[in-house]
Amino acid sequence: MEERKIVIADPTSLGLFGLAIVTLVASSQKLGITSEVSLVIPWAIFLGAFAQLYASILDTKKDNTFGATAFGGYAFFWFGVSLTWLIQLGVLGEKLALKADIKQLGFAFIGYLIFSLFMTIGSMKVSKILCLIFIFIDLLFIGLVLSTFDISPHFGHSLAAYSELLISLLSFYGSAAAVLNKHFGRILLPVGKPFNI
Repeated sequence: MEERKIVIADPTSLGLFGLAIVTLVASSQKLGITSEVSLVIPWAIFLGAFAQLYASILDTKKDNTFGATAFGGYAFFWFGVSLTWLIQLGVLGEKLALKADIKQLGFAFIGYLIFSLFMTIGSMKVSKILCLIFIFIDLLFIGLVLSTFDISPHFGHSLAAYSELLISLLSFYGSAAAVLNKHFGRILLPVGKPFNI
């Protein structure tokens, strides 16, 4: 019986595009360009969560543990954030909104900071552009922890806002590079060689 080889496209471009869109929209709110989070939620669910979850599933099929863990981990982050916003807005009931303790969200941010730090080390074996994205994700979570725990709220909020915008811009570049370099069969947009570690 003849074996059939199933080829799966690299999902990096889609995963990074999802990250780019959600962080662009979310950073607009943090920077004060837009207000509230009601219309951030759809982009968080569909681009931040579902697009990255789909990329994670495809990376699992490609036996890419790093990509599957990165995209999957952040997909579930955006699912969690979306549900948090829905609770805070009272969509799931006033009683639930009144019982919300923002410091619990702060502990989730600490957990994601730990996750992002060791994923940053892993990203060094992929490319310099991906490593930069992870460094700004680390800074984003540091900012979120500082502001959520009211340690240095103004500085933390600003750090989170500008880091999130830079994550978006770098992710757009990374997504474009993944698509165009593959499509043209040559390096149109360099992403930087992995670090020698």
